Amino acid sequence: MTNSMAHSRGRRNPADGKAPVRRAAATVGVIFLVIGVLGFIPGITTHFSDLKFAGHDSDAKLLGLFQTSVLHNIVHLLFGVAGLLLARTVSGARTFLIAGGAIYLVLWLYGIVVDHNSGANFIPLNGADNWLHFLLGVGMIALGLLTTRGGKRR
Repeated sequence: MTNSMAHSRGRRNPADGKAPVRRAAATVGVIFLVIGVLGFIPGITTHFSDLKFAGHDSDAKLLGLFQTSVLHNIVHLLFGVAGLLLARTVSGARTFLIAGGAIYLVLWLYGIVVDHNSGANFIPLNGADNWLHFLLGVGMIALGLLTTRGGKRR
């Protein structure tokens, strides 16, 4: 590698040479993986003994705030893996962020309309989850759009 190539790469992205959208998707993927793992750790997840596979009667709460279940944690882990895999290309990273954000907005809407005490709340979700899902949806879509706007797409 010549100095000019290293310099142009460094100027484009001093951190690692990856397109910003790829770094954003990988970062979001890692965050989802961490959250998924934390959901299985007693103490970080309060009422851990009440953790159910799924359903509104899972009384476990990540950080004492976000209602969770084994299914909910698995979804976070799967989103994390998807983020890391799709972060390998610009188009994959952009798709992960925008489509993933759209999924979280749909999940937010679902959480708003579903009766939190019914069997339809199978994930489960509470008010804190709903607003976090809204912020995740908007944030992921914004990252997908803003980190690819006007830049080279590789």
